[in-house]
Amino acid sequence: MLQAQKRPVHLYMEANPNPNSLKFVANFMLADDGISFDFPDQESAKDSPLAKELFNFAAVERVFIAANFVTVTKNEEVSWAEIQEVIRNHIKSYLEEGKAVVNADFDQDPLFDENDSETVKKIKGILDEYIRPAVEQDGGAIVFHSFQDGIVKVLLQGACSGCPSSTVTLKAGIENLLTRMLPEEVKGVEAEGV
Repeated sequence: MLQAQKRPVHLYMEANPNPNSLKFVANFMLADDGISFDFPDQESAKDSPLAKELFNFAAVERVFIAANFVTVTKNEEVSWAEIQEVIRNHIKSYLEEGKAVVNADFDQDPLFDENDSETVKKIKGILDEYIRPAVEQDGGAIVFHSFQDGIVKVLLQGACSGCPSSTVTLKAGIENLLTRMLPEEVKGVEAEGV
């Protein structure tokens, strides 16, 4: 179980390329490095007391938790100027109380599976080493979904989901990197479930 420790909480906000998402960055880790939790709706938030509470705000459409931040995606009808301080203060108070952020335990690293082919292991390694840090800076994640017939399928999470620049990131960034690093294996990259 990942739980914030009772301590002074400093929380600042960062904009990202998705105008409907805002990243709330804490002064300590909320999730283990490389582990992220995406809650695209209230039903999916059953393992995160914090996400459940955030979905009580009518404007909140998605919650993403990774490293030391929470990315909140709002609906388009509301401006950030109207709600950002309320959401920031709620997250800050929640963390100050030392409540659990996410209730999840992993017996093994969820990223790597010993049954993966050598190509899939390489793809996941590249995504983890080169893509994850850059995408987390923007408040999201791009996670491996599948690999078949030369096509890598990924899931867009957090701020990446619904982001206007995600197609450019996918094709110009991730596809170029994977096809350059694994030219014999990878022919293209597609987003799954978009």
